[in-house]
Amino acid sequence: MFEVIETNARFLLIGSYPNGPLGGLALTLILSLLGLALAFPLGLMLALCRVAPFAVLRIVSGIFVYVMRGIPLVMLIFWSYFLVPRLTGHAVSAFTALLVTLVLYQSAYLCEVIRAGIDALPKGQFEASRSLGMTYGQTIRMVILPQSLFNMLPSLLGQFVGLVKDTSIGYVISVNELTFSAQQINNSLLTRPFEVFFLLALTYFVVCFSLTAGVNFLERRISRKSVPTNAALEVVNASAV
Repeated sequence: MFEVIETNARFLLIGSYPNGPLGGLALTLILSLLGLALAFPLGLMLALCRVAPFAVLRIVSGIFVYVMRGIPLVMLIFWSYFLVPRLTGHAVSAFTALLVTLVLYQSAYLCEVIRAGIDALPKGQFEASRSLGMTYGQTIRMVILPQSLFNMLPSLLGQFVGLVKDTSIGYVISVNELTFSAQQINNSLLTRPFEVFFLLALTYFVVCFSLTAGVNFLERRISRKSVPTNAALEVVNASAV
């Protein structure tokens, strides 16, 4: 085990870089960060469409969300990698195909996370903002989203943890992420599959456990900050009664 770690740890972490392409854990984290950064605005737009007062926006965004959540991720990757070039006539790199797939797939889940955060706010806040003369857009931008996004931070970071694990499916189209790097090491050693894949599982566990611990810490901080707000809302509601 220690021999496998000593001889292959560098390749598992950064691939062949700087003498070759970047890979391993570094590429996995890059894919995860890019995927979340690009999926968030799309998920936010979909969530706003899901709660919009216009039926056509709710229907179209709902269809997209249900389709993305109802199809296996590996099938979406195959469509991106094999079908899109046939439709467009242009080749798509494995990295681009995986990134686009992760963005579309995660945006559907982020949409539901954000929509749940918006729906969790007291309806009176929306009504009070409109009664003060604010437009629908101003109410969403200045009142609803700042509160809901703050409360949703743990859930959004939890999606990032899931995204780190989702990148492993990229090995089916030979993206040089962490799982594919481990497979290359296993192919070169041939006789040490248990050690290689145990090291792979351990790496995923350490990364995801560290991120989850950070999410739990942030969730506790947000819960403490939310206590005064909830108490204040209760006082306002009691006064109104």
